[in-house]
Amino acid sequence: MSAPPLPDIFGNYALGDFAEVVPPAAISWLPQTAGWRWLGLLLAGIVLYRGWKALRRWYRNRYRREAAAKFRRLQQDGERAPGLEEVNQLLKRTALAAWPRHQVASLSGADWGEFLNRQCPRPPFSQLQIELLGEGIYRMTPLDPDTGRELLAASLAWVSEHRNPFND
Repeated sequence: MSAPPLPDIFGNYALGDFAEVVPPAAISWLPQTAGWRWLGLLLAGIVLYRGWKALRRWYRNRYRREAAAKFRRLQQDGERAPGLEEVNQLLKRTALAAWPRHQVASLSGADWGEFLNRQCPRPPFSQLQIELLGEGIYRMTPLDPDTGRELLAASLAWVSEHRNPFND
């Protein structure tokens, strides 16, 4: 059996001429005036400039990260005292990466240690360590473990703290 047919007028008679309400268009989140666009462009420019400078600084300081990693590797190798040649070579290579060759390559002896200390706001090397770096290589005496650890710690502090006017 089927349902009876519906009458022509069906439902609420009061809503017969009802027109459905159309919602307004969505409000745009984009700025509507030129001033906001200029401000947005200015802020985007500042963010891009700062990002570019940070990336450039990070790239220029890669020599520090590599030297610090090598010094940490020497520190972790606790069974043997680091050789003065190793420490001095690594310090010299790090300084050559940061300063011009004519300024660093000719330094030796006490001048070398003083140069290293002058580059930090707080000098990391003691007078004994400066003597070791300057003349210890020529003495061919083995380095005792405590002095070696102190020299490695001072060298690592120099690598991370030195100020380079050419790179910073």
